[in-house]
Amino acid sequence: IFSFPPLKEGMRLTYAAGHFFNDLCASMWFTYLLVYYHSVLGFNDKNAGALLLVGQVADGICTPLVGYESDRTSGCGKYGKRKTWHLVGTISVFASFPFIFNPCIGCDENTPQTTGLIYIIPFIIIFQFGWAATQISHLSLIPELVTCEHAKVELTSYRYAFTVVANIAVYAVAWLLFHFQSQHTEDPSISQNLGWVDVPTFRYLALIMWAIGTVTSVIFHMGTKEERDQPLESEETAIPSSFQSSGPLLQWKHWLVEPAFYQVISWRSLTFIMYTTNKLIVNLSQIYIPMYLINSVSLPKNYIATIPLVMYVSGLVSSLLMKPVNKWIGASITYFVGLVPIMVFSFWVLVDTNMGPRVYGAAVLLGAGSAVILVMSLSMTANLIGDQRQSGAFVYGAMSFTDKVANGIGVMIIQTLHPCHTLDSDCKWFYRTVMVIVTGGVAGVAALCLSTILIWPIAIRRRESWNFWKPIKKCVVVKSLKSGSAS
Repeated sequence: IFSFPPLKEGMRLTYAAGHFFNDLCASMWFTYLLVYYHSVLGFNDKNAGALLLVGQVADGICTPLVGYESDRTSGCGKYGKRKTWHLVGTISVFASFPFIFNPCIGCDENTPQTTGLIYIIPFIIIFQFGWAATQISHLSLIPELVTCEHAKVELTSYRYAFTVVANIAVYAVAWLLFHFQSQHTEDPSISQNLGWVDVPTFRYLALIMWAIGTVTSVIFHMGTKEERDQPLESEETAIPSSFQSSGPLLQWKHWLVEPAFYQVISWRSLTFIMYTTNKLIVNLSQIYIPMYLINSVSLPKNYIATIPLVMYVSGLVSSLLMKPVNKWIGASITYFVGLVPIMVFSFWVLVDTNMGPRVYGAAVLLGAGSAVILVMSLSMTANLIGDQRQSGAFVYGAMSFTDKVANGIGVMIIQTLHPCHTLDSDCKWFYRTVMVIVTGGVAGVAALCLSTILIWPIAIRRRESWNFWKPIKKCVVVKSLKSGSAS
């Protein structure tokens, strides 16, 4: 089994910076896309939901394909294969993201929605391809850089800490922009309600995040070193046993018959609304909490910046505690501990129909719990891959496919079920119900899935049938080596 020396602190930081651009864009995408297209540009519920669905489906399709290609390629020039795909993804995000939070050229509030849809969908597809390429290549670097379980948890915690910082940056800048807007207008309705007047606010927010993300991506590529791999040995090529890992090398097709692979997929997907197992509580709650704050709790629009900010500050504190807690009680129990505050948040939203400022306390619970389940599920996926680094990107891609598509479908279902086309007071209950179901309901399902992990731990079941013919070829190679042959 190959092993690597511990990473220096500087490389841990530069590695974590490699997903910062993605995190900035994802924060705006999940928190503000529906708000922007529905409440600012005036798109109806279904059209706004369709844009998010298109993006999630494009991301879901691109993710496993990028993972497969990332495993097959050997890099470009001095770049390793993971950093090569990371660069391709970063360039795609750089070229497309600013257009997503801008109306089409020459459009105003009276422009037909069909025109806006046709204009923005190509940019969304390019953006989601780039986002997927960056995400999968960055995740696949974890088992490439470190080998032991605690090191993977630590590197994942660094990565999530930067994710939290990125979200904090988005919401802090958003709050400043809303505050600046309210200080320069005499109309109180502008500071309370979202509308076409907020188009410049979201444009400036997107451009600021775009500039910051570009800088951090440059830092990643300059500071993170990846050993360039040789192309994978073909299935017909014999490999001396002294150079092999502790078991057979798993290619992408081997994972399809590996029970643990489907166990982790179902575990991630069933945390539906939790960063659809990582991403249907974190992502769907992130998507709908602004709608809940504005429509169900009737708070001013600056709350759509301050409440997510509180969530991610509490998440940052939680992520810093992951390494010692994981060592103390283990990954599965730590994950369960993360589910508890999410369930409490769901119950709080259910019983407190007029929450008001108390929503800050509820936000602390949701942020802390979401951080825990995100870090632990990603680190467990890295442990599943183990020394099978040659197909790690495919595993991350397939895992991500389930949550991306489920997230998009979930949003479209919710948007279709919306009972009102206007913000009628009789429909204020709708987004409160959504928040309860996508947090408490999914947390309950995730807890049931966690019980299967405790009973049936995640581990690769070695299958001789994968390589039923290879023992013969290994014997030939060993004999040739002993006889001094160069074969």
